[in-house]
Amino acid sequence: MKQSAAERPDPSLLRKAAIATGRAMDHAGRVLVKPIPGFTLKGTIFDTLEGAAARFVMKTRIGKEPHWHATEADAVERSYAKAREDHPLPEVDPALIRFLIDECDFDVEHAEGSFLDHLYFCFEYSVHHYPQHSPVVSLLHSILGTGTNTFAMEAKKIPALKEHLTDFEWRHIEAFPSVLRLLYDLPLRRELRENAHRIDRLERVDFRRVIDNEPISMSGEDFVIQLNYQLIHLIDFLPAANWATHANDTAFILFRDLYDLMKSTGMLQADVGYVPPGRLRTLKGEKPSLRALLPTLIPVPLSERMASKSVRTFSERIGHDMSYRLTWR
Repeated sequence: MKQSAAERPDPSLLRKAAIATGRAMDHAGRVLVKPIPGFTLKGTIFDTLEGAAARFVMKTRIGKEPHWHATEADAVERSYAKAREDHPLPEVDPALIRFLIDECDFDVEHAEGSFLDHLYFCFEYSVHHYPQHSPVVSLLHSILGTGTNTFAMEAKKIPALKEHLTDFEWRHIEAFPSVLRLLYDLPLRRELRENAHRIDRLERVDFRRVIDNEPISMSGEDFVIQLNYQLIHLIDFLPAANWATHANDTAFILFRDLYDLMKSTGMLQADVGYVPPGRLRTLKGEKPSLRALLPTLIPVPLSERMASKSVRTFSERIGHDMSYRLTWR
C-alpha cells in the first residue's frame, strides 16, 4: 500500500478510541477479533524476523483485526470527532513533509495498517495527550530505525533531516530507536526499578544510536520525557481485546511494566489511562484455532527473555552496541 507522507491517514477505530479517550483499553465485548485472510509477514516491519517459531508467534499475534459492533463504532466516531474539534491538529512544517516525501521510504506495513498510519497515530495522540512537548517527535520516532532493522532513511541524510527539527526534537528522535531496544532488553528496566527511589536524581544516560552506532548522551530530564514518548508508541501495539489471555504479548508486557514504573515514580507526564486486566483468561468475541492459541501459553518471563534475545540479535546484525550507562547525582 503506497502512501505519501503528505497525506494524513484516517485512523482506524482502535486508534480513534485511544485518541478520543486518552486510554489504552481492552475492547472485549465491543469488537469481534478475526484472522486476516491470507496474512503473511512479507512486506511488514516484522519480515526480518528469523526462525520459524518466532515468525509463527508474530504472525499469530498481529495477523488479526477487530471488527466493531455498529453501535460501538458510532460511539467511537462521535467521541473522536469531538476530540478533533477540541484539539485541531497543527500543521507540520511543509519543508519537513517534503523531506519525508523525497528522502524517506515508508512503504512498509505495520501491525495495524501502514507504517505511516502508526506514525500519524503517535503524532495525533501526542497532540491530544502530551501537549507539553513537540508531537513531531512522535511523528518521526522510528525514522532512524525500527526494532527489526528497517530504516526509512540512510544515516548520511541525518544532517539534512536536522535542518528541519529543533534541538529538542532531534535529541528525542535520534534516541528513540535505541531506547526502545534498551527497554525490550531486561537490564535497563531492572536497573531503573532498583533505583526507583532516586529517579529524580538521574543525571545522564549514555548509549549508542541504532542507525550508525554513534554515541548519545541524554540528560535525566530528557530521558523521562523520552519514556513518555515510548509509552505512547506502545499503545499502538497492544492487543485489541482479551488482555488477560494475551498477557504474554511482548509489547503488552513492556507497556505494563513501563506504565507501572512511571506511574509509581512520578515520571508519567502524558495522559495515558490504563486499567490492568484481571487474572481470568477469557476470549470474548475471539475464536482462535487451537494452533493460534499456542503462543498465548508462553509464560510471561520466557516471552520477555525471547524479546530481549531478539533485540540483541537485531542490534548485533548491524553492529549496534546495546551497552548503556546511567549516571546519578
